[in-house]
Amino acid sequence: MRAIGTIDRLQIQRSSLKTGEKPTRVYDPGPLLAVPRLRVTPEGVLGGGNDGAWMVDVHHRAHPETKNEDGLHGVSLGFTSHYAAMQERFGNRVVVGCAGENIIAAADRPFTYEDLAGGVAILAPGGRERVRLRVLQVAHPCRPFTGWALGRQVEPEALKSHLQFLDGGMRGFYCVGEGAGTVEIGDRLALL
Repeated sequence: MRAIGTIDRLQIQRSSLKTGEKPTRVYDPGPLLAVPRLRVTPEGVLGGGNDGAWMVDVHHRAHPETKNEDGLHGVSLGFTSHYAAMQERFGNRVVVGCAGENIIAAADRPFTYEDLAGGVAILAPGGRERVRLRVLQVAHPCRPFTGWALGRQVEPEALKSHLQFLDGGMRGFYCVGEGAGTVEIGDRLALL
């Protein structure tokens, strides 16, 4: 295993970040909630609050309005290096976590699906493995997020360029937990 970053932010989505009907759907990061710990399972993630309560992420299969019926994207992973690139393109509106990933690692370079295809492990600061993630695919960009990042409706001629920029893992990666474990801020992310 080779460490590639340190967990910088953990969060859950309490409900969908996209609302409305196509083609006028809008993106709102308001339902995101930063948490100090996540319980990762093959079914998705639970966010651990400071009061000891566990909250169900909208991508957990037990959520009443789950966005993860097939069980193939219960966890999402992102990197601060990707946010730096998005901030350079879209401005300060794009803050770390606004794209909705559950686990965000501080990293000094961008990552592609090919970099992560073998999977990742999350390690406690002392090196003990907490949980593994199988990286399934990139989180492809969407028109609502792109419009939100720009602060306006996206015109068709500009949309293609922005979507190409945001693809390839820029908006994160969909994963599934292999086993179960609790992840905390400060843990390390390592390639398998």
